[in-house]
Amino acid sequence: MSDTNAVRLDAQVRIVGTGLLGASIGLALRSQGIDVALADSSPSSVHLASDLGAGRPAHSDDSPKIIVVCVPPDVTADVIEAELKAFPDAVVTDVASVKLFPLHQLQARGVDITHYVGGHPLAGRERGGAISARGDLFLGRPWVVCRDEETPAWALALVEDLVLDLGAVPIEMTPEAHDEAVGLVSHVPQIVSSLMAKQLEGASDEAVRLAGQGVRDVTRIAASSPGLWIQILGANKDSIVGVLENLQKDLQNVTDALRDISAPGARKVIAEEMSAGNAGVARLPGKHGQNKRYAQIVVLIDDRPGQLAQLLTELGELNINLEDLRLEHAEGAQMGMVEFSVVPEVRETLVSELEKRNWRVA
Repeated sequence: MSDTNAVRLDAQVRIVGTGLLGASIGLALRSQGIDVALADSSPSSVHLASDLGAGRPAHSDDSPKIIVVCVPPDVTADVIEAELKAFPDAVVTDVASVKLFPLHQLQARGVDITHYVGGHPLAGRERGGAISARGDLFLGRPWVVCRDEETPAWALALVEDLVLDLGAVPIEMTPEAHDEAVGLVSHVPQIVSSLMAKQLEGASDEAVRLAGQGVRDVTRIAASSPGLWIQILGANKDSIVGVLENLQKDLQNVTDALRDISAPGARKVIAEEMSAGNAGVARLPGKHGQNKRYAQIVVLIDDRPGQLAQLLTELGELNINLEDLRLEHAEGAQMGMVEFSVVPEVRETLVSELEKRNWRVA
């Protein structure tokens, strides 16, 4: 799954935990011919992941060179400790979305963590379990690798080889920097998404029918598992609370301004908060990590087979490179809306060419 055909890992990999991430890692490695041994506290989970092609059940005489721990945060440290003891010559890494919590647990127990290298792939899906696993889940995604002064160079290199073979992009960070960063860009967005989705629970059917892509974008990740997120949020509470407090202040500012929109300065407060949002979103990296902004075009297509394929084919004939694309269905109509992003300088020409070919541009 890496960018080149050369496979970097040349030894057995043991995966402990056969949920979405563990099974996806197994699928990606098995597609490259790597021997993958699967272990889980649930034998049925192992057999399901094995049946799906993520590896084989682990044997007592296995000799893994690298072990990937893919279990919930509240037991990550326990499993890392057990794996380090059972396979003292192997390097143990993990995929937990918090890094300080398990590290502090291991240090408090006096565990020798020389062969432990923390990791966290910034990839996932709203649905969990091996049945949702995909071998291409990590392609192009950041994968944080945490090391300390005692980490041997060969151990770090082995983990980075694993990451590269999965098609991910290794990024070295300290555990402290990692937890602060994911608190802002992952954990708080999950809370915001869930709380916004909560507002829909008591909404009228008429209101829900009006929902467009905006509310769908905001609430997309709200279907995530509450049980898992309780563990994640609790383990990274120090990084999350500060962001939530800042968000709470901003919400209060807007709320107060809206209560009396005619008051002096009220509109200025709202405008400044919205403008700050413009500045923040402009910092998000786009294609290939660039901060370049793109123009959007919406094309209306009939909801029938072949329409999207025809549109994409004609875009190719026009030699237009799409920077991003998303598809939305129109409520109550047999119609779809394709929104794609292009560099601003080609927008006018592209709209003209599409209309000449009888496409309906919104």
